[in-house]
Amino acid sequence: MGFASNTSTTTTVPNDVAGTSHKRTGPLVIVTILFFMWGLLTSLNDVLIPHLRAVYTLSYVQAMLVQFCFFGAYFIVSLPAGMLIRKIGYQSGAVAGLVIAAAGCALFYPAASRGYALFLFAFFVLAAGITTLQVAANPYVTALGDPRTASSRLTLTQAFNSLGTTVAPTLGGMLILSGAGALAADRIHLLPAAQQALYRAKEAATVQGPYLALAGMLLLLAILFAAARLPRIVHHDDAAPAGLRALLSHRNLVLGAIGIFLYVGGEVSIGSFLINFLGDDTVAGLTPAAAAHYVSCYWGGAMIGRFIGFAVMRRVSPGRALAFNAGCAIAFILTAIFSHGHIAMWAILAVGLFNSIMFPTIFSMALHRLGNLTGHASGVLCMAIVGGALVPFVQGVAADSVGLHWSFLVPAACYTFIFYFGLAHAGMYQAGRD
Repeated sequence: MGFASNTSTTTTVPNDVAGTSHKRTGPLVIVTILFFMWGLLTSLNDVLIPHLRAVYTLSYVQAMLVQFCFFGAYFIVSLPAGMLIRKIGYQSGAVAGLVIAAAGCALFYPAASRGYALFLFAFFVLAAGITTLQVAANPYVTALGDPRTASSRLTLTQAFNSLGTTVAPTLGGMLILSGAGALAADRIHLLPAAQQALYRAKEAATVQGPYLALAGMLLLLAILFAAARLPRIVHHDDAAPAGLRALLSHRNLVLGAIGIFLYVGGEVSIGSFLINFLGDDTVAGLTPAAAAHYVSCYWGGAMIGRFIGFAVMRRVSPGRALAFNAGCAIAFILTAIFSHGHIAMWAILAVGLFNSIMFPTIFSMALHRLGNLTGHASGVLCMAIVGGALVPFVQGVAADSVGLHWSFLVPAACYTFIFYFGLAHAGMYQAGRD
């Protein structure tokens, strides 16, 4: 997933850490763990959505409120988080993000007995902490070492973020879904009201232990981060604030913002519906616990694809690579819609492989030749991550209306725009060379 929240100002990073590389290793390990943790926490939603849907007998639209609350926090909290960090500093900001995320995880404990609404609030608080953490922690990747090797460090931390998204579904399946014995909705409704409440509290309680453990880990990381000797990052607001009209006058940026919105929405939407899709009798008929292992394949494909893309894109233009990957994603989604059994299962899982390069490629293409507007434009692109809140909600409406299989036309439509953006940029790139 690897969403990077960028600030809208330039920064300089005086190296306050002693010059030897071994003294930077400890702080770099801590920062890398942060990347792993927010990947893990984000991807765990794919396990919790079908679980909470079964426990509370929710419609698909109601279940997608999880992603609506989670990714809505990116849109709502990003700017306040940036203001907070300017006031208290990057290191204190990262600690604050960890503490807020820990509070969100701790809220899962009372939510198990209070109902779905408190779960949604817990998701929002958790995502608010992750958003604050990302805004604060990303600059340290470039600060901890030689500026000439900053890109390699960023690649390493992003790889661990992808590792978190890959292991989370399997881990969640083992800790949350394996002990759950969810009844069918029609059987739940046959129970007396008191037994329904008892059943829902018992099934919802399976999340308490894992999320309390995550809260403890986040608090431990907060202590370690507070104690670490990290470089002091100083802001310089040299660039004048960019007006919205000036930013929107750049076609590449507008198309890129739409692309980020639709890419994040499509990727998150597919992941959110995977367990239900793989559990369909016409596809694989898997139990939620078994299906969770295959969700790891979806996110793991994205991790593998990043390494493949890194090599391929040294010879292929970004626009062509993006269009190729989007075209393949569309083809596999349509295959999943119009087929059944293992063909449908592996087709939808294969989309993860082609998601791999999309976010960084769209991001860099959108910022092409923006000059001193780059920092401000980055903020616009990061706010477009709110697509992860809205597109799954739209697919939920479609799933309730026309069925789960046909609802995947929603992410297919998202990738269609990305395919167009890739071709348009490839044409501009070729014209520039000519």
